[in-house]
Order: sequence, then C-alpha cells, then structure tokens
Amino acid sequence: MKHGGEIVARTLKQHNIKYIFTLCGGHISPILVSCVQNNIRVIDVRHEATAVFAADAISRLSPAIGVAAVTAGPGLTNSLTAVKNLQMAQVPVLLICGATATILKNRGSLQDIDQVGLMRSLTKYQVVINKGKHIADEINKAIIIAQSSIPGPVFVELPLDLLYPKDMVHDLYGLNKKDQKMSWFVKRYLQRNFNKIFNDFDKEPLPIPKINFPRISSKNLYDCIELIRIAKKPLLLIGSQTMLNQSNIDEISKQLALINIPVYVSGMARGLLSNKDINIFRHKRTLALKEADLVILIGIPCDFRLGYGKQINKNAKIIAINRDKKDLYLNIKPTLAIQSDPGNSIYQLSKKLSEKNLDVSIWIENLKDREIDRENEIEEQSKINTNYVNPIQLFKTVNKHIENNDIIIADGGDFVATASYILRPRFQLGWLDPGPFGTLGVGAGFILGSKLAYPDSTIWAIYGDGAFGYSMVEFDTFVKHKIPVIAIIGNDGAWTQIARDQIEIFNDPVATELGYTNYHEVIDKLGGTGFEISENDNVNDVILEAKEKVKSGNSVLINVKIGKTDFRKGSISV
Repeated sequence: MKHGGEIVARTLKQHNIKYIFTLCGGHISPILVSCVQNNIRVIDVRHEATAVFAADAISRLSPAIGVAAVTAGPGLTNSLTAVKNLQMAQVPVLLICGATATILKNRGSLQDIDQVGLMRSLTKYQVVINKGKHIADEINKAIIIAQSSIPGPVFVELPLDLLYPKDMVHDLYGLNKKDQKMSWFVKRYLQRNFNKIFNDFDKEPLPIPKINFPRISSKNLYDCIELIRIAKKPLLLIGSQTMLNQSNIDEISKQLALINIPVYVSGMARGLLSNKDINIFRHKRTLALKEADLVILIGIPCDFRLGYGKQINKNAKIIAINRDKKDLYLNIKPTLAIQSDPGNSIYQLSKKLSEKNLDVSIWIENLKDREIDRENEIEEQSKINTNYVNPIQLFKTVNKHIENNDIIIADGGDFVATASYILRPRFQLGWLDPGPFGTLGVGAGFILGSKLAYPDSTIWAIYGDGAFGYSMVEFDTFVKHKIPVIAIIGNDGAWTQIARDQIEIFNDPVATELGYTNYHEVIDKLGGTGFEISENDNVNDVILEAKEKVKSGNSVLINVKIGKTDFRKGSISV
C-alpha cells in the first residue's frame, strides 16, 4: 500500500460505496485521488454542506452508506448544519475529515482546531486515527455504528501524515536532511512518531462487524394486534424511520395495501402515496387524531408536528414503535411502547392484520368524505385569479407530469408545504425533504445524490425562492457532472412562511422581503437552461420543454412568479 489514502479508498470499496462527495483540500487529496483509482466516483461541489446533503440522499435512497470528505477547519465547520440535519433525520452518513499532521497538533498549524470536540454532540461516533494500521478497522467500525440501532452520522478524522506517501512524510519530518540542526531528542521523537504511523501499515483489517437493530417480539406483535382488533377508529401514522431499509419498502407497501386501517404519512414515508391501494389520507389529520380511539405511531415522534401530543384524543390508546427509546415517550405516555425497527414492525404487523377481518368501514368512509371535501376546496382555490401564477394550479399541472420512478425533492417553506398537499410521488422512495430540523439548503445535495442513486429517474426539485439562494451556484456542479434536473422555484419575492404571520402580528415585513430575482438568467450563465413563467397559461408548455431538455442531459430551472394566497394561513411552526 503506497499511502493511507489508498487504505481509505479500498475500505470504502468493500462497503460497495460508489460515490464520495467533497470540496477539495490539501488535507484530503490522497483520499480523493485513491477513490478515483478504485472506481469510486468523486463528486466535487461548491460548498461542504452540499457534499453532506448529497451523501444524505445516497443513504436514504440506496443500500450503501453515503460518504462525504471535507478538509480541515473551515471545511468541517461549513458542514455542521448538514451534519445536524443528519442527526435529527436519523440518516447514517460517514463524514471523513482531514487534519493537520500529528506532530503539529496544537502548535498553531493551518486550520488546526478541536474537530472531535466540535463533532461530539452531532455524531454517534467520533475518532481520530493516529496509526496507519487502524485506518481500515476504524472506518469499518464507524460505518457499522452509523447504520446500527438509531442511525446517524459518524466522524472520522485522518491527520495529514497518515494519508500521504511514506517517503514524503519522512521528508516532511525533516528526517532526510542530514545537515539540519536537530537535537537527538527531537529527532528521536520524530522517528518514534513516524514509526508509530507506518509500522504494520499493511496489516489486514479485522472482519467487518454486522449491522444490528431492534426487532419486534412475538409478544409485542400479539399485543398490538389485540389493541387494533378492538379499536373502532384506529389511525396509523407512518414516519421516515419506517423507510430506513430500502430493500423491504416494496414489501411494506404491498402489505399496507392489504389492511383496512386509515394511514397518514410524513417525511420520506410520503413515498407510500405511490401505492393508491393503501388507505392513505392527506387532509384533516388533526381532526382525525381528535376522534381516533387508537393511534399507532410508526417511526414518528410526538413532536411539534403532532402538537406535542395535544392533537391526539386524550382518551385514545397509543401504540408507539420507534428505534429510539426517547422518541417512544416524547410528550406522551403510550399504552404500548415498542423499541423496534418501524419498517420490520409494520411489515410483520400488516402481515398479521391482513389475516384479520377488521370492520372500520364507517370510520374510513367518514375520512374519505372529508378528504373529498378538502380536495374540492383545493380545486376551487386553484381557480382563484392571483397576480402571476396561482401556486395551487401550478402544482396540479406539475403533478400530471410526474412519472413512475421520478423523485420529488423539497427545499423551502410555504411553497414546498403547498406542494406536499398536491404532488403525489410515483414510487416508494419518491419524496425527499430535510426532516424535522426543517433545514433550508438541502436541495442541491439531494439532487446530486438522488440522480446518482437513480440515474434513470427524473428529479423534480421544488424550491422556495429563499431556499434557492443556498443552492444556486451548485448548478455549476450539475452541469460539470452531467446531473440533469427540473428545478421549479416558487418566486413570490418573500420569505412567505415567516412573512405571512409576522406582518399580521407585528405589521412589519422587516427581513422577510426578497425581490422577484431573475434566477433563470443566472442559471443560463452557469451552463444550465432557465425559463421564466408569470402566467398560468404558460406552465404546461414550459414543463413539456423542460422535460425534453432534461432527457438530453440539460439541467433546467423554471423561475415561476407566483401570486399570494391564503392557502396556508396560520401555519407557522414553533
């Protein structure tokens, strides 16, 4: 083995990792070069957060863990928000970071900071590797920890002198310079440190540990069935944690279609909307929760999205199933708390329930009537004349163009939330949003990871005009790496999610105003294709043209000037 960068690349390849996302830096150059030599594609971006978000999407959409590599100091600090988003969304990602040479730690070296201390509260596992023989073992360990139990990000720091070739490091230490004035003590210290790094450098790594996660017991399964069997108004809420094991999602979807229980979905579980045979409802969830006599929380905590538990009927029984023990009891006292993998649990549960004759048809019909009423309201609202394009009408048109295996990416506030009521994913992994942290700026990374994971899918990126500011320059990355996308901006010249309530409460729009910026012109200059729409009548034709552009490999941005509506009035989350 020539250097530590090769060990890193070889180890990643053993885990079937095909992509590594990065913004270059001298501390990590050997890793990137070695990845290319080992047929791992290096995707370089314009901001480190984008690299982490791209790795996030790979982990969500493929069996392999996503990997990002960043350089020391500001390279790492630029990634912190994206890493916190991983932790909150419970997504496994390996973050590799370069560092100053071991002999220069805490001596004022360039970009030398306490990186492990910084990452301790953000990651499941942190390690500084100081010996070459430990590189493979520690990376293997970190990857398994990231994917086991409650998934999350892990952090591996690799000092520069572990990564570069042995002869170069020997020279860096000054051990080749016979005429250099160096005391025997210093020379001995440097030689010992050098030997520590390179002794047993080619040692074979230990066997890779197995991924572990909790599974539902027969007793818990029986108890769930009994509670469901006697319920008159059961309600099933499914969250992102249910979608962790991509290989089982198709079977989960098929089994859910066989049970007679109404379902609401959130986060990545919106992809289950692709199966029309599941009794999934999108509207009036709060009212349904107030009436339900049994609420089953599958991979979703009772946080702000459920009014901290206040939305649930106080007399209802609650079944909570989650990998995280803390989330089982967050703001509630469940009748039955099961620390188990939600995907495995709902699969086992739905198999058993499909054998039962559950009679909740009246309850389901009531929910369907409300669903139809709300859909009719939305249809009427889509016909309201607004300045520029009615956003509801826009999404109804976009929805007609989404095809099987297409992926919808959500990056924004008010505009994206409107989309969630109207757009319907066409396959189980067809919806990506940041998760409970509500992070803006995920779009570019999610686009990269999604298109690489599913190269035959069309990627639809739904952007608020505020959120797009984080991703705009990454169109340069899309063009460079031939990543076609249809990005749609809802341009209303404001941070509307905040502005709507701020103006009503305080009568002051301060810091919420944006201009109707010509984003499409910027994208033209970055090598993509930009369109502008300001009239409802133009939407369908432009989308058709955009789809043709994408088929030929172009990245497209549609800058849609949208009108103001009261569709989501009073929807601010705190």
